[in-house]
Amino acid sequence: MARSNGYGLIEVMLAMGLIVVLSALAIPSALASVDRARAAAAARFLASRMAMARSHAVMRAASVALRFDEDADGVAFQMFADGNRNGVRTRDIASLIDQQLDPSVRLSDLFPGVAIAAAGGAGSDPLRIGSANLLSFSPLGTATSGSVYVRGRDGTQFAIRILGTTGRVRVERYQASTRRWVDAF
Repeated sequence: MARSNGYGLIEVMLAMGLIVVLSALAIPSALASVDRARAAAAARFLASRMAMARSHAVMRAASVALRFDEDADGVAFQMFADGNRNGVRTRDIASLIDQQLDPSVRLSDLFPGVAIAAAGGAGSDPLRIGSANLLSFSPLGTATSGSVYVRGRDGTQFAIRILGTTGRVRVERYQASTRRWVDAF
């Protein structure tokens, strides 16, 4: 006579079905958390690139800028150093007078689903740093004032704010529930 382990086939099937249902409910929540974390990491990364540009400007005793280029694939950015002591200028970049310090980068290449983009409380322009889309840092540590917006796949919105007189960079997150920007970290 065969011994029973106390569980019938129906009980095992019900338990497996419950596990499948609970897993299906948990996966979207986990993916949303990953999307939010990825967007936050991208905002921190971009803020650190800005801080690095400021450090390079002070260290080199020359202006350094991040140039943002928009195309059909989104927004890419790269760092340039002033080569003729008149600041980083678009025409000097084109003439190879202002030197490229690093390769062009898109946040979406490093952080899938994240882009320099605006939504929610940010309006429609993700780059609010001047008409040339150059975020410049001087040898004294000052900077172009403005904001750059980063959006995650789930709609999470971050703003990297640059304070001109100090060159300080601050990251904020948009809270849709209160329609306010709050410190992100």
